[in-house]
Order: sequence, then structure tokens, then C-alpha cells
Amino acid sequence: MAAGTAYQDQIRFRPIQAEDEGLLRKIYASTRMEELAQVDWPQEQKDAFLNQQFLAQHDYYLKVYPDAFYWIIILGEQAVGRLYLHHGDTSHRIIDIALLPEFRNQGIGAFILQRIIKEAFAEGKSVSIHVEHFNPALHLYERIGFKHIDTFNSVYYLMECTPETYQQPA
Repeated sequence: MAAGTAYQDQIRFRPIQAEDEGLLRKIYASTRMEELAQVDWPQEQKDAFLNQQFLAQHDYYLKVYPDAFYWIIILGEQAVGRLYLHHGDTSHRIIDIALLPEFRNQGIGAFILQRIIKEAFAEGKSVSIHVEHFNPALHLYERIGFKHIDTFNSVYYLMECTPETYQQPA
């Protein structure tokens, strides 16, 4: 089955709700585990740090992108990640996309990216995202056709996918 159709009938999105906060914290924390494994902090301190960082990031996104779509990614009947997406005048900005660890490297992210790209291109728009230099998904973005167009705070690449750069996964 082609990557683009593997999850056709299994993945859906629903708006985040107040009762999703625990899940959203878990998803966020899972994106920082490797980084926090490098510090010699007690688990209580790591948890406090993750909580503070989650709240700061979440509040920032809501303030900067008040009209964005904030979704839980559902596979079958199970919540597996989050997708925050802003539809701008010329580009669809992926504010954040993250899957729980047990759902990574299965083609789910590639499938979602293809859906976003297809929708944006149909509207005559590009797709952009900020990606940390060390993010393992960077290779997926590059493989699909996202190109580095700028660097932000020496930590993030601003990447963009256009109809000219897009490479549909096999």
C-alpha cells in the first residue's frame, strides 16, 4: 500500500478540549525525553521543568496563532499525537506536529504531512514549519521536499515545501 493511502481511513483529527491537557502534556514531554536524559536532575525537577515549558509553549501558540486549528490526532479510536496548523494568506504553517513515541516511524507523520501539503497546494499555498536542528523528523521533511529557507534563533530551521520542491513519498 502506498504511503499516502496507508492511513486513509484510520486517521482523523478532533479539536483539543480542556480534558486533553494531560494528553497534551504527555505528548509534549515525549518530545523532550532525549534532551532531559542528558541532565542529572531528579525526576521531580524534570517534571516541573516539563510542566513549565509545556504551559509556556501552549500559551505562546494560542496567543500568536489564535485562529489556528489545534487538533488531537486520532488513529482508529486512539489519540496518538497533536497537530497545530495555521492557514495563512500564502502558506499553511505547521505550528507543531508530534506523535507519541510508540506511533513514530510508522508513516503516520508522512501521511499527515501529505494531507496538509495536498490541501495547501490546492489553495495555491506553500507549507512551512520551524524544525529544530536536532529533530529526528528533519530528514522526513527534507525527503518530502521541505527546503531550508532561514534560521531562527540558531536553533530552528524555517523550512518550506512548494509544488516545485515537493517529493511525494513512494
